[in-house]
Amino acid sequence: MSSEALREGAQEPLREATAEGTATAGVRREPPVWVFELGLLLAAVIWGGAFVVLKDTLDAMTPIWIIAVRFCLATLVMVAIFHRRLARYLDASHVLAGVVIGLPEAIAFIIQNVGLSGTTPGRNAFLTATYCVMVPFLNWAFLRRRPGANSVVAALLCLTGVGFLALSSERGFGLGLGDVVTLVSSLFFALNIVAVGRFGRAHDAMVITTVMFALAAVLCTAVALVAEPVPDFAALTPRFWGCMAYVVLGSTVTALLLQNVGQRHVPPAQAALLLSLESVFAVLFSIVFYGEKVTPPLMAGFVLIFVAITVSQFGLGPLARAKARD
Repeated sequence: MSSEALREGAQEPLREATAEGTATAGVRREPPVWVFELGLLLAAVIWGGAFVVLKDTLDAMTPIWIIAVRFCLATLVMVAIFHRRLARYLDASHVLAGVVIGLPEAIAFIIQNVGLSGTTPGRNAFLTATYCVMVPFLNWAFLRRRPGANSVVAALLCLTGVGFLALSSERGFGLGLGDVVTLVSSLFFALNIVAVGRFGRAHDAMVITTVMFALAAVLCTAVALVAEPVPDFAALTPRFWGCMAYVVLGSTVTALLLQNVGQRHVPPAQAALLLSLESVFAVLFSIVFYGEKVTPPLMAGFVLIFVAITVSQFGLGPLARAKARD
């Protein structure tokens, strides 16, 4: 994944860093909006490619160890880049918020990677993306925010899309174990987003994100030590480390920063739609590089899930779309 939860864990812009840069560079014109839209689209492309890259790494290392290595390295990168912000803002409140937000995220990534080992990158990507449809209902359960009609329609479309994915199964009608596990991971990604909405805005985004990465690194390493054999790191090939470099530097750090900057200039609904294209790119990359075969029922399922994501973000009718642009 991409990492759908990682992205939501850093939605607040880097206001102080931007202000400091503006103060030193003087008054300058902002780039046009389409530049930031392209940045968000690039982030979606990077995240889409991560599904295929992670699938490739599963040949060399077990799923939970891959996530442990990913977050250990990502934590080191974040500390190296943002050590001054950490020294300035890291306190008990940031640690507590990072743990509350990061715990469901870490669980989600563990489960998602286990699910990826039992399904294709394209199916994994689209089933993960169903978290967008789950969020309004979890907000209703935890925060008493009743979902609108668009959320109900999106949920029905999403369920129909998942039904088509089940129809396209090679074993006959039904979802494979990897598909079911992926759906469970999407629930934890949705819980992560609800936690971000409740606790994220009152804290520095980069500090919380670093705490989240560190928590995921510790938790995933602990689970891996218990559930899986310790990998032979000396036997890992340059190809494996190249894939991990893509996942850590590309989909975990670079794409995250592209999102942070882009969401300061692009309306939320439009940004969410651009970022959700990661599932589309995941399918394209899976077809080209992984050899995934797309049957008519499978394509129908992909399209319905993507339409469900669009409806959940933009709503129904001109009024809902106008609200989404606010």
